[in-house]
Amino acid sequence: MCRRLRDGGYDGGILILTARSGELDRVVGLDVGADDYLAKPFSLSELLARVRALLRRSGRVTTEPAVAPAPTGGPTPPVPATAPAGPAFRVEAEARRAWVGSVELGLTAKEFDVLVLLDERRGAVVSRETLMAEVWDENWFGSTKTLDATIGRLRQKLQDQDAPVALTTVRGVGFRLEDAPGHA
Repeated sequence: MCRRLRDGGYDGGILILTARSGELDRVVGLDVGADDYLAKPFSLSELLARVRALLRRSGRVTTEPAVAPAPTGGPTPPVPATAPAGPAFRVEAEARRAWVGSVELGLTAKEFDVLVLLDERRGAVVSRETLMAEVWDENWFGSTKTLDATIGRLRQKLQDQDAPVALTTVRGVGFRLEDAPGHA
């Protein structure tokens, strides 16, 4: 069910509540697109805390300006000398946030991890094997279709926001994040 939701473009939060508590069950549940996994028995307070955390992490789309005032006594972020043409694209790895202009992208944990890895190596091809090993796990035994579905959702989200980057497939090798034509 979770995989079908994600493949269908659903990007809201998914919390799996189940009696299956094995490590393999948790890993598979998270890898098919769930944001959290909670096995019975659990307390109501833990369930509510996980729902609150999920709501904080997922679906955070804002129209607020992307640059917030610096904390009192903190450094002021640098201002670029020239404004980029069109909406700017940036990934804040430590804050686990990605922006196109002033709009924050609502990304799942795996989508964000893939995006960070591709952004860190922007312009270079990142192999499927590297993405699977670094984002999922080198011991992942499932299908690489999980990667394809994640790339597809990520590509669609970037296109929906007219991001100045393109996520390109390099057939038989991997993927590359590069500046979109006309946005360089």
